[in-house]
Amino acid sequence: MIQYSLMFACSQDGFIAKKEGDNPSLWTSEEDHKLLIENIDRSDWSVMGRKTHELNPKQNRKRVVFSRKVKIIEPINPIIKNQFYFNPDITQWSDFEKLVGLNSKVLILGGTRVHDFFLYLDVLSKIYITIEPLNFKTGIRAFSFINFNDLESFLIAKNYRKEQKKINLATIYRPLNNFFLNPFMEHVRKKYICKNQIKKGLTGVRESIKYINKNHSIALMIDQRVSEGEKIKFFNKDALTTTLPAQLALRYNLKVVPIFIERKNMSSFVMTIYEPFKSSNFKNTEQLSQKLSQVLEGMILKNPNQWIWTHDRWK
Repeated sequence: MIQYSLMFACSQDGFIAKKEGDNPSLWTSEEDHKLLIENIDRSDWSVMGRKTHELNPKQNRKRVVFSRKVKIIEPINPIIKNQFYFNPDITQWSDFEKLVGLNSKVLILGGTRVHDFFLYLDVLSKIYITIEPLNFKTGIRAFSFINFNDLESFLIAKNYRKEQKKINLATIYRPLNNFFLNPFMEHVRKKYICKNQIKKGLTGVRESIKYINKNHSIALMIDQRVSEGEKIKFFNKDALTTTLPAQLALRYNLKVVPIFIERKNMSSFVMTIYEPFKSSNFKNTEQLSQKLSQVLEGMILKNPNQWIWTHDRWK
């Protein structure tokens, strides 16, 4: 029995490409690239549309390329083995099965019409979706007949089981001044937010390094009034700023992912994940810290009434 799997990466708003001819490999993450290679290596054949094939030609991989320009199964290039055009509109599906082999593993790689075809055929055993922290607003959708926001419920209704990759995370926190309330707050944070809580300070820095070495991401708030640090421009005024995020990122060659949480009402929040940037693009901690302050400025200007300004960053 043939095992069919579908894989695609998309933006947070559900687009697999910005426009026709856009190559996702230019904006997808290293993690998605790694997963793609792993899935291709585990598969016997890849199936895709003609445009997807032309964007990423690989002569050493077995491919079936859907194309309405052919009437029979025919080689894409006579000198390249195991790469064929196939027209699903007029060619018998049994001929496709004979081509790939009845015990093969087949990976579906897009685009939209190919996704539609296999989802409608109802043969997919697994669907791998990487959601990148990007918003395209417009572009090419993963499926033509399903809104991306409805995709999860649609798949669950078809008896797919959701398996979400977990993020290994530790977070740096500042204890509350109220030593009666602080133990309760630490309990709430560990139970509902992140079990790996790191108390700020020198011991916390060493603990952070241990988590980084264990492949954890480190979450921390950079909008803090500190008594020591470097003077970094913040809204064109010098403000003492912690350089710890920049130091860790530069020392361990980490990507920085800005995140903004916005309150919509008393119990509803929206989290925006911005495009990651590489710390290796910056010469020193001052440059990277300035970049982080600029990102923070942009978040504040987007919605000033969400900013807790009472701590006076310039004091």
